[in-house]
Amino acid sequence: MAADTAARGRPAAAAEQDRAEEWYVASQYRLMWRRLTRHRLAIFGGVVLAVLYLVAIFCEFVAPYDPSTKNTDLLTAPPQRIHFFGQGSFSPRPFVYAYTVAEDPVTWRKVYADDPETRFPIRWFVRGEEYRFWGLFKTRAHLFGVDDGYVFLLGTDTLGRDVFSRIMYGTRISLSIGLIGVALSFILGLTIGGVSGYFGGFADAVVQRSIDFLRSLPVLPVWMALAAALPANWPTIRVYFGITVIVSLIGWTGLARVVRSKLLSLRHEDFVMAAVVAGAHSGKIISRHLIPGFLSYVIVSLTLAVPNMILSETALSFLGLGLRPPVVSWGVLLSEAQNLHAIALAPWLLLPGLFIIVAVLAFSFVGDGLRDAADPYAN
Repeated sequence: MAADTAARGRPAAAAEQDRAEEWYVASQYRLMWRRLTRHRLAIFGGVVLAVLYLVAIFCEFVAPYDPSTKNTDLLTAPPQRIHFFGQGSFSPRPFVYAYTVAEDPVTWRKVYADDPETRFPIRWFVRGEEYRFWGLFKTRAHLFGVDDGYVFLLGTDTLGRDVFSRIMYGTRISLSIGLIGVALSFILGLTIGGVSGYFGGFADAVVQRSIDFLRSLPVLPVWMALAAALPANWPTIRVYFGITVIVSLIGWTGLARVVRSKLLSLRHEDFVMAAVVAGAHSGKIISRHLIPGFLSYVIVSLTLAVPNMILSETALSFLGLGLRPPVVSWGVLLSEAQNLHAIALAPWLLLPGLFIIVAVLAFSFVGDGLRDAADPYAN
């Protein structure tokens, strides 16, 4: 009996030993992935970012209305609540109540209330306003909506436009600016930092003094000056890329410093000397031998840089010096809430700020998880 138990236990023990030995010979990136999957906040942040970028890709489909569609009868209408119960009965399909609109005789403000007699059932995959998906083909398919009536889950703004739809469209602009800006900063930081760290000497001195000069400039006034230099008659797409380049030109210095310090510590290693003896040119040594040695740290830096890019665009657009209407971004939407009177009438106009906070926190969680996963001394 004891012999049978030992025989059954040996395969399990051997399998466990094989799994342990597998991690001893695992690659660096596989070890990073294993540590990252154990970081719960990083996984949560990754899921949130995946949802946000899916919304950015399919914002026309997710939004029930075009961001410029106006409903002049429902200005600054409050968010509609989703109901499953009405007048004591359960409805298997969620619905919203229509508005009843009255006018305050003292302030002349519109006062909205639910009309329990009129329901608008919410349906999935409905046909609504026509749009051109990604500018390629026309369709009327929407994720949700109502057949007859209206649904404003986050209310309307001062011009009667659906706030939820405008936030969904703004997600594409704000999140893509972060990615494009970081990509440009990545190229500049790796190139300039690589030259500075590998060659040293006069090149290093020029690059470092240039970085010191750029970092000594007050960031917000520089952004304002560069953004104000963009011609007012530029089309929106050109302004979009102009703002992206402006944000990138300011944000590459930190990554360049990291790359330089790493290359200074690695350029005299034996494998670099072997590559030099083998006749490899400097560009190949930097790109094929040195940078891959600390690429995990570069990835972490880039992940943490994306929220800075998003906040930079938001700040410029909020001040009216970045993207301008009819472009819809989170910063542009927040700029519409600068008026204290507008906020008092419609506090839901500040909801784009909540999306900014969620996106920045999600990137920070993922960045922290990558940083812990890239630590070679982590358990």
